[in-house]
Amino acid sequence: MPLDANVEAVRQKLKARAEVGMLKYGVSTERTDIDLAGWIVHLQEELMDACVYAERILREIEEKK
Repeated sequence: MPLDANVEAVRQKLKARAEVGMLKYGVSTERTDIDLAGWIVHLQEELMDACVYAERILREIEEKK
């Protein structure tokens, strides 16, 4: 039994995501063809997507009140 089931669930999802990424792109985040600015741009894009998802969820919650 894992110490924390939530941590274990995240660990399994990270592993699965890494496997999908390797199959889809053929590279890992250890790649060296992207500079630090490029990695920051990737992070910004992912965080902006997360904000859009959060907004969508909040709107649905508000509509159900």
